[in-house]
Parts: sequence; structure tokens; C-alpha cells
Amino acid sequence: MKKTFEAIIEKMIFLSGIASILFVVLIFIFLLKEGLSLFATVNPINFLFGKNWYPISDPPQFGILPLVLGSLLVTFGAIVIAVPLGIAAAVYVAEVAPLWLRDILKTGIELLAAIPSIVLGFIGVVTLAPLLKNVFKLPSGLTALAGSIMLAFMAMPTIVSIIEDSIVSVPKSYKEGSLALGATHWQTIYRVTLPAAASGILAAIMLGIGRVIGETMAVLMITGNAAVIPTSILQPVRTLTATIAAEMGEAVAGSNHYYALFAIGIILFVISFIINLVADRFLHKK
Repeated sequence: MKKTFEAIIEKMIFLSGIASILFVVLIFIFLLKEGLSLFATVNPINFLFGKNWYPISDPPQFGILPLVLGSLLVTFGAIVIAVPLGIAAAVYVAEVAPLWLRDILKTGIELLAAIPSIVLGFIGVVTLAPLLKNVFKLPSGLTALAGSIMLAFMAMPTIVSIIEDSIVSVPKSYKEGSLALGATHWQTIYRVTLPAAASGILAAIMLGIGRVIGETMAVLMITGNAAVIPTSILQPVRTLTATIAAEMGEAVAGSNHYYALFAIGIILFVISFIINLVADRFLHKK
């Protein structure tokens, strides 16, 4: 009876895994079916490297280069902010904080991930954007910098949790050997522990990038939504995800505008797949 029950559970787990893969494949096929229809009338080179996104002009222009650069700028800014803070927080939680405080901090960090992105976007509009406007004397605080700061805050739980797990998983013999040779606690952390956890740290950074680049509502609300090629982090930008969210409701089904938004979805899918693949490689690197 026990063996039969275990066999059933194993089959259910196997089928769940197959179903997950199948759903991803079907989603990609659906995106391809709709998105590739655009290229029957629009040159793929013009789509990828065009500098103008005017989908309802006459004639319409579907250049996503400003959207790609906007996404990269916001993502880069978020990672520059989140990675140093994430590593510092993870080191403190794993190596420095007393046990009673460590449990509280880990719970708090995990709870940050549960805050809806639209709530964070609202907070950014009400507090962060006016602050940046006053500090930098800008016409509007809805800029790429505002998006980077808010997305860094959203990526922190992922980065801190994975790095903390990687640090904790470093064999104690490494630390004991370093201390036995006369190294201080802090020397052991940055010369032994962090290098030993390097694969987990890199995986955390890649997954943080994936979390940031796929975010929609927060960047839609606080980046200004200007589809222009950015020259500064203090100017409004528009991201790929925000474009889909803002325009899908008004795009006519079957039009080139409609197909262009699905083509943007293909680009995002490929970017997310590559990021997760690289993160997985780093995470399982021996």
C-alpha cells in the first residue's frame, strides 16, 4: 500500500513538472504566432533598431530601441543600487547579526517580497518622485532614477535571500581554517566566505535582474513613460513592460500595433529566459 501511494505521488510530481514545461512552451508558441505576424509588413531590423515608437501615427512607426534602452537603463540603475546593499544585508544577516535578530530580519526581508508592485508604485509617485524633483530641480520627478530606486527595493528580497542562503551553505571548515590561520572575522568574510559563495551571489544578481526587467506596474507609474532614447538617468523613459501594459487595452486586435505588442512580449520572454538560464548555470556551478 505504501509503495503504491509513493508511486502515485511520484507520478503526480512528474506530471506537474511536465505540465509546467508544456505551459511555458504553449505561451511561447502563442507569442510567436501573434508577434511574428508583424514582420509580414514591418522589417525586423527597423523594429529592433528603429528610434521612433509611434504606433498610431500615419504611417505608424514601430521602433523599439528607445523602449529597450529605457528598460536597460532602469534595470542597470536598480542593480547598481540593489547589489551592494543586498550583499551587505546578506552578510550582516548570515554572519554578524545575533540569532534572535537574524530570524526577525529574515522574516522582514521575505515580507518585503509580498508587497504588491502597484502599492510600491503608488508610494513612489506620492513620495519618491516629488523628492527627486526637489533635490535635482527637475521638471518632473517621474524619471528613470525613480524607477531604478523603486525596482532596487523590489529586487532586494530576492537578492538578499539567495546570497544569505549561499553564505550559510559555505562549509564551516573554510571559516574555521581561516580563523585558525589568524584571520579576523571580517577578513574571513571577504577573503574566504564571499569567494566561496560567488556562484550563489552571481545567481542572485541574475535573478534580481530578471525580477527587475519583468516588472510592470511600478515602472508604468513612476518612470514618466516617454518613448525617447534616454541620455540621462534623470529623464523620463519608457520600458518594454510598461508599453505592453499601457497600450494593449487600446490596440485593435489584428492590427500591426496589436502584433507589435506581442513582438515586444517575445523580446521580453527571450531576455527572461536567458537571464534565468545564466542564473541557473551559476547556481549549479561546481
